[in-house]
Amino acid sequence: MGSSMSHWERFRAALRGDAVDRVPISLWRHWPLEDGGAEGLARATLGWQEEHDFDLVKVTPAGTYGVEDWGAGTEYKPNRHGVRTVPRPGLTSFEEWPHLKPLEAKQGCLGRQLTALRQVVEGVGDSAPVLMTVFSPLTTAMKLAGSRVFADLRLQPEVFARGLSVIAETTARFSVACLQTGAHGIFFATQCATYRLLSEVEYRAFGEPYDRVVLEAARSHAEILLLHVHGEDIMFDLVASYPVDGMNWHDRTAGPSLREAGARFPGMLVGGINEWGALSEAAPAEIEGEIRQAIDQTAGLRFMVGPGCVVPIDTPAENLRAARKAVEG
Repeated sequence: MGSSMSHWERFRAALRGDAVDRVPISLWRHWPLEDGGAEGLARATLGWQEEHDFDLVKVTPAGTYGVEDWGAGTEYKPNRHGVRTVPRPGLTSFEEWPHLKPLEAKQGCLGRQLTALRQVVEGVGDSAPVLMTVFSPLTTAMKLAGSRVFADLRLQPEVFARGLSVIAETTARFSVACLQTGAHGIFFATQCATYRLLSEVEYRAFGEPYDRVVLEAARSHAEILLLHVHGEDIMFDLVASYPVDGMNWHDRTAGPSLREAGARFPGMLVGGINEWGALSEAAPAEIEGEIRQAIDQTAGLRFMVGPGCVVPIDTPAENLRAARKAVEG
């Protein structure tokens, strides 16, 4: 069946739960050799969209962009994820949390991301929705201070909360700036809403309230808020109550399944692809089969095909093309 809807028409119909000519699809990845500058990130993002013609464009800066202006040192050592590491934390003692200063959204590393976003928005035009990746405040705190963040929130909760509030306020302002720059929405990623790191009580104290500061600031400016919940054993039902339009998680490897999630979250589900399994390692026929199974689980309604997280940067081009072709029916 040929496509009769535009990317926007298809995406909006999927958000509403209406019938679509085909299920929408989007894949995204990191750009470790290009994302050091605004022009490189924008050029890579636009080239990816031009090549694959996805229904949604996700701008994916380096995952450490939110901590560099607070003094964290980052580096890239080649890896299949395409992610940077933080060999030098920006904060090394719990006593430093109350002294974090708010950041200006249009300056420094944050400002470079806005420049890249503006170029992507201009390049995409009205052809498809553009989302900017924003990390949850607790995720940023973890990247800024490393694993010590979990000891700090347990041993020095009031001190830690003061710094977390500054991160939340900065993230909220940056999110609004992204939307004012032209992004149609926010891809809001939390890496801490998992029982492997925190109890539900702890996340309700140090995750949810600060997530909501950002989401509520962005809500009135955004057409789309898409929540990404990273990791295994996630707190799905807790975050399913957030004011978001869609959810993305590792449905293939961590659960819940798409079928189970449909009964627990009223918005659009985004997933169905195991980016580290079929997509990066299997034959194209297996990728098509995985996508068809995902569509069957959702009846093709209120659903967009997507990866559980970033696609490995060495994924074969023929596999990417197979995923894109699979939704055409």
